Amino acid sequence: MNAVSPLVSCLKIFSLQHGRRWLLSLAISGVAVFHQAYAIDGKYQLPPAELQALVDAPRGPEFKLGPQNKQALLISLPNLPSISEVSQPELRLAGLRINPKMRAASRVNFSDGLSLLDLNTGKMRKVQGLPAKVKIADTVWSEDEDWVAFSVWGKNGVELWLLDVEEARARRLIYERLNATTGAGFSWLNGSEELLVRLLPRQQKTMPFNLSLPDGPATQESRGGKLSQNRTFQDLLRTPRDADMLDWQLQTQLAVVNVNGTVRRFGPNMVLSRAQASPDGKLVLLSQLRRPYSYQVPMERFAQSVEVWTLQGKKLKTIAEQAMRERMPNGVDAVQAGPRGFAWRNDEPATLYWLEAQEGGDPEVHSRVHDVMVQQAAPFSAPPQKLIELPWRFSSVQWGNDNLALVTETWAKTRDTRTWRIHPGAPLIKPELIFSRKTEDQYANPGVPVMSLNQFGRSVIRTTPDGQYIFLTGTGASPEGDRPFLDKLHLATEKTTRLWRSKAPYYEEVLGILDDNGTQIITSRESVDERPNLYIRNLLAGPNVKASALTAFPHPTPQMKGIQKRSLRYEREDGVELSATLYLPPGYEPKRDGPRPMLMWAYPREFKSAEAASQVSGSPYRFNRINVQGPMVMLARGYTVLDGPTMPIIGEGRREPNDTFVEQLKMDAEAAVDEVVRLGVADRNRIAIGGHSYGAFMAANLLAHTNLFRAGIARSGAYNRTLTPFGFQSEDRTYWRAKETYLEMSPFHFADEIDEALLLIHGEDDNNPGTYPLQSERMYQALAGLGTPTRLVMLPNESHIYRARESILHMLWEQDQWMSRYVKNAKPASNR
Repeated sequence: MNAVSPLVSCLKIFSLQHGRRWLLSLAISGVAVFHQAYAIDGKYQLPPAELQALVDAPRGPEFKLGPQNKQALLISLPNLPSISEVSQPELRLAGLRINPKMRAASRVNFSDGLSLLDLNTGKMRKVQGLPAKVKIADTVWSEDEDWVAFSVWGKNGVELWLLDVEEARARRLIYERLNATTGAGFSWLNGSEELLVRLLPRQQKTMPFNLSLPDGPATQESRGGKLSQNRTFQDLLRTPRDADMLDWQLQTQLAVVNVNGTVRRFGPNMVLSRAQASPDGKLVLLSQLRRPYSYQVPMERFAQSVEVWTLQGKKLKTIAEQAMRERMPNGVDAVQAGPRGFAWRNDEPATLYWLEAQEGGDPEVHSRVHDVMVQQAAPFSAPPQKLIELPWRFSSVQWGNDNLALVTETWAKTRDTRTWRIHPGAPLIKPELIFSRKTEDQYANPGVPVMSLNQFGRSVIRTTPDGQYIFLTGTGASPEGDRPFLDKLHLATEKTTRLWRSKAPYYEEVLGILDDNGTQIITSRESVDERPNLYIRNLLAGPNVKASALTAFPHPTPQMKGIQKRSLRYEREDGVELSATLYLPPGYEPKRDGPRPMLMWAYPREFKSAEAASQVSGSPYRFNRINVQGPMVMLARGYTVLDGPTMPIIGEGRREPNDTFVEQLKMDAEAAVDEVVRLGVADRNRIAIGGHSYGAFMAANLLAHTNLFRAGIARSGAYNRTLTPFGFQSEDRTYWRAKETYLEMSPFHFADEIDEALLLIHGEDDNNPGTYPLQSERMYQALAGLGTPTRLVMLPNESHIYRARESILHMLWEQDQWMSRYVKNAKPASNR
């Protein structure tokens, strides 16, 4: 890669401000040197062959266990999509990204094939009847395991297909197209014979208005009020035309579709944000958007009418009229005032539940109760029943039956969480506390209940036949790393019995329970050089009886076998214990070969206690899966890699973590660098720091405030926190309440202290709150203007996470070139 001349650097800065048409006119006018450089930089490049091979390595498959535990659906994953596929036309409306031709969410990960695995015999059957080059979006099992409904992106829209499990054959079920803008567009009704489907209206053929001419200016106005903490949302409505287009895209008619292919539409065309059938399949809970819309918040905070309709197209009741929520209280625990979160109980035929915030949803108001959970059964004539009063904020609920539901509450500000058992059929019974811990204390995480599908095809807590026990699974975080487990919890005594735990040298996790008492399980097992495969375990057979393998998928990148993996533990200056995963290239021996240039890749996290910050995460026995978006690809180029060195930012008690962000970040990085140098695997003068998103923000800060690294790679980051003035990450104070913190954390304000080379990569269409592409553009302009070696790469049609094969290959080319120039072949530090 040739160095870019100062003239080209200046012209690049100008081009960011004035667009590519100016570049074209400049090239035509005869500035040959600039035209040549732009032509080189304007083409996708290919990295070395060893990196290309990792990008094109086989993927998948994904695994979906059938509800009856007889069959499993294996969903094959194709290679990365092309840039032509990623660059399809896209609308960005009210926080949604929509493919206007398909009337569906635009950024979908597709499958290109299906297979069925018999769990008793291990026999695999490839599904027949699929179109050539099929693009499968969503797949859903029927409760009886006879069918799998799935959606396919066809030439003219999203199609509904059906897989006959017995025959292992698929067919297109109906010829009407689905509206999949805000969801899959289909779900099973009670049982396994019918589906609730969102269809495109019959009379809608073309857009009813001309988008090329404006009607006038877009106007916004605020008339004052209390502090409203809105994050920096993207893809918002900007004009009345946008609002009209949103209506047109969301307009839907509901229908019932039988597995024999008959279609019965019901109800009028509606501008729907969601629709969910009751478990018994007789009613539909839906939300219709109500105008006027907002230019300040995404669709989920628009005014909505929450209603229940019959399948005959009659509105049974309006449950709530939710007002537009442009203004919200301040704080991470803030929610909208009034009722929210309407949904069906999964264990009852037709009972709604919802939350009602107390004290206006304001977490700063002292209150004994912050949330109340209520329920109301059809036909909704009796008053709602109070299920539980929550001193903190509702987090989740798992339904079981009238005697069992688990409700979890959290308080994000203090990292507290509790889980209560309630008796939905007898709300006057006092809730029982089941679990209590800090959310950041993963060693104390009891796991989550194992779920199963009930007679309605809805997910409920799985109990033993006598109803006395439930099962829990979790990652099993521990000082020796993650060791997934299966536990049995006695509800009456709250005593837990461990049934099984993953053992070295494998990482094995429970995917499903195959019998009533939890003695037979299906697991996914992997090791450092063995990719995940499926196994059946009989827990009564004894420790010496091996599990039965159901699959034997080969290693996707055999050339990377032999990667050395080490879990590291070390301390930073103030005594906080840190951890990281060290990867060494195959065949590399530190004592024989000496220290290597290294890429360190990290992501900082906030904690309220040093004890929690010191906990180990991850497992030394997980498969060395090469994520082409991560740092491990550089092993193929001979670098050593330190992945995920913990970068805790701790604020104990009333202290805010970010008030000492830079100070703690420096200690974290210094400890990591000292450790890899001590081990002899890294040359202190040839280490690069990199990260994505908040990790990019971290990388720029470390270059600004330390001399630990020779270069940096920052992808899709934010560098000026004053552009996110209403909070970011776990920071819930506004800029005006914590000006010094915002400024001190912003590497943009210390760009003049960065003298190491920084590569900035960003998706041109980043939709992540806070990481506008402008953040990288302005950081580049600052560094270039200050004379710092820097390069800005804007990937066309890419969002926060890059998807296209061409984009990934080019990203790797850029990173490889940058590492080679500024790290691998770096001059001695004294000559900098």
